[in-house]
Amino acid sequence: VQLQASGGGVVQAGASLRLSCTASGGTFSDLVMGWFRQYPGKEREFVAAITWTSSSTYYEDSVKGRFTIARDNAKNTVYLQMSSLKSEDTAIYFCVGDRSPQIRSTSAWKYWGPGTEVTVSS
Repeated sequence: VQLQASGGGVVQAGASLRLSCTASGGTFSDLVMGWFRQYPGKEREFVAAITWTSSSTYYEDSVKGRFTIARDNAKNTVYLQMSSLKSEDTAIYFCVGDRSPQIRSTSAWKYWGPGTEVTVSS
């Protein structure tokens, strides 16, 4: 499975941004999908995840109420809608997928996209 994220960019604090990630080479609906992010010099950390049929979603505490993860299995795409962005959301965001991961564990996800950079200026 190959993952390709898009939608990153430079925005001002308080703005919104939507990331997209399209999968190819596998059966998208078989995968739990998620997003991680990485700050410079830091380990990657969990942001959000969504199960196969969108029945459950999971969020890191600092993004709850501001970020929304969604998926469209017909388009093989997962989205991360980010609102009320803060400077601390500045990071590289990675799209991830796996059949049955431990959601918050970086090492549990098999498929990783190359990342898209989000910069929030204050």
